[in-house]
Amino acid sequence: MMDAGPSWTKERVELLKRLWSDGHSASQIAAEIGGVSRNAVIGKVHRLGLAGRVTKPNGAQAGRRPRPEPEAPVSVGETPSVVAPAPPALALIQPASAPPSAVALPESSRVTIMELRDFMCRWPMGDPSTPDFRFCGDRAITGLPYCTHHSRIAYQPAAERKRDRKVVGFR
Repeated sequence: MMDAGPSWTKERVELLKRLWSDGHSASQIAAEIGGVSRNAVIGKVHRLGLAGRVTKPNGAQAGRRPRPEPEAPVSVGETPSVVAPAPPALALIQPASAPPSAVALPESSRVTIMELRDFMCRWPMGDPSTPDFRFCGDRAITGLPYCTHHSRIAYQPAAERKRDRKVVGFR
C-alpha cells in the first residue's frame, strides 16, 4: 500500500490558515509546511473555504504584483503598430462594447480551410458539417490566431468572465 504522505494535522492546518491569511502563495505554503504539493495546499484551502485573501490598504492583494496597465489599447479595425508576444497582445484587447452578433462580416472576407493563410483570422463561422462552413479570414493580430473583433470574444479579461458567470448564476 502506498503512503499518502503527511496528513493534515491540526497544527499543519493552523499553519496553512495563518500563511494563507498572510498572503503567501500555495507554492510558498507547500514549501513551508513540507511534504505536501502546491495542489494539495490549493485543495485544502478550498475545502476549508479560505478562498478570500487579505488585501493591503491600497487594494492590492498581499503577495501579488499588480498587473501593468496596457500602454495603448487597440480599437476596432485597427492593427496594433507594435509587435508583441501573445500575452501582452492580449492585454491590448479591450472588451467589446457591442454584443458579438452586432458586427457582421461581409461574405467576401470568409474563407475556406484551403484558402486560409497564416495571417488570416481562424475564427470558425457556421456549422463545420455543412458545405458553406468558413473561417473569418480578416487580418489576424500578430501572434494571435484571430482578428481584433474575434480576439475580444475569445480573450476576455478575468474580471469580465467572472461578472458574466454571476449573471448566469454560477459562482
